Amino acid sequence: MTPKPRTRWLIPILVALITAGALAALFWPQPQPVDTGIVSRGPMKLVIEDDGRTRVNEAFTVSAPVSGRLERLDIHVGDPVVKGETVVARMRPALPAVLDARSRAQAEAALAEAKAALSAAEGDYRAAVAKRAQAEADLARSQRLALSGTISQSVLDRDQVTADYAEAQEAAAKAAIAMREAAVASAQSVLQNDAAASNGEAADAIPLYAPASGTVLQILRESETVLAAGTPIMEIGNISDGLEVVADLLSRDAVRVRVGDPVEITDWGGPNVLEGKVERIDPSGVTKVSALGVEEQRVGVVIGFTGDPARREGLGHGFQVTVGIVVWQAQDALRVPSSALFRRGSGWAVFRVKDGRAHEIPVEIGTDNGQVAEVTSGLSEGDQVVLYPVEGLADGARVAPRIAS
Repeated sequence: MTPKPRTRWLIPILVALITAGALAALFWPQPQPVDTGIVSRGPMKLVIEDDGRTRVNEAFTVSAPVSGRLERLDIHVGDPVVKGETVVARMRPALPAVLDARSRAQAEAALAEAKAALSAAEGDYRAAVAKRAQAEADLARSQRLALSGTISQSVLDRDQVTADYAEAQEAAAKAAIAMREAAVASAQSVLQNDAAASNGEAADAIPLYAPASGTVLQILRESETVLAAGTPIMEIGNISDGLEVVADLLSRDAVRVRVGDPVEITDWGGPNVLEGKVERIDPSGVTKVSALGVEEQRVGVVIGFTGDPARREGLGHGFQVTVGIVVWQAQDALRVPSSALFRRGSGWAVFRVKDGRAHEIPVEIGTDNGQVAEVTSGLSEGDQVVLYPVEGLADGARVAPRIAS
């Protein structure tokens, strides 16, 4: 039986329609997959982070008070010390060098000369004593004669002056003896020190007491050695009460820091986030070279601990930490992910997703901490925005949130 003409054309038409529908579905524009984020409200803060190191704010350096030999130390780093009680070191003052033959002969001659001068001074003193005795006897006799009117008043006055002068001469002679005795002692000390140095005899040790209570932080000279006066021996400080943190910030970051700003101290080795505050900012910067060889202007910032000292147990002098200085914070800020922002002219913009399409919206932002930015106008809480918008994304384009694998 021969099929009817309409039935014969129905099958090709259906095949053509199915093919056309498949091609349309294949080449029809698809929504562009994008990453999205939500505009939300919550706490926000801007933190400047940098490396820091701990130090004792009042470290005392024990130095050699005189030139001499330092005895080997019996104290070690970390030992506790008490101000004025703990002997931290002992010094033996250095003796003069051994005299050569010429210098020794000169010293012996100086001693002989000093002894001779002492003998002469003693003779002068005995003469002065005799003169004073004679003057006093003459004065007494004149006083008796003056009472009887045998001599005049002028003679009595002259004898009184003579007696006073004799007394002064005796006092001067006595002082001269003391001077000569000191000269003899000085000359003898030169020869005695030379003899001690020749025989290897050492002076008595001088104990050095701790200048402050605390802990020995660093020992600079431990073995027995000869030191010049003023040479540092060790450092002492109080870790429990006097610990602080110093950080060298980039100058462009330091200008935003203020005294009193709160600080979060992390990466110190313990489980707790330690609390602190900025206590001092250096008024001048210094040039330092980074690990990459780049010159940078750095400003020193001193940070004091404010929390319970028990929370930082184990933290000592010269330890490395990470400081986060909070220069701005808000408890209820409207936040948008920083990755959603892009420049449009001189301002900022985002793509807000609504009804499956991305709409470009200009926004005004406040503080941006690199993760989220404060929104002052243009968006509302709960808005969905495109993260990391690509260059070719146009206003009104169809988008679909990408499903994380």
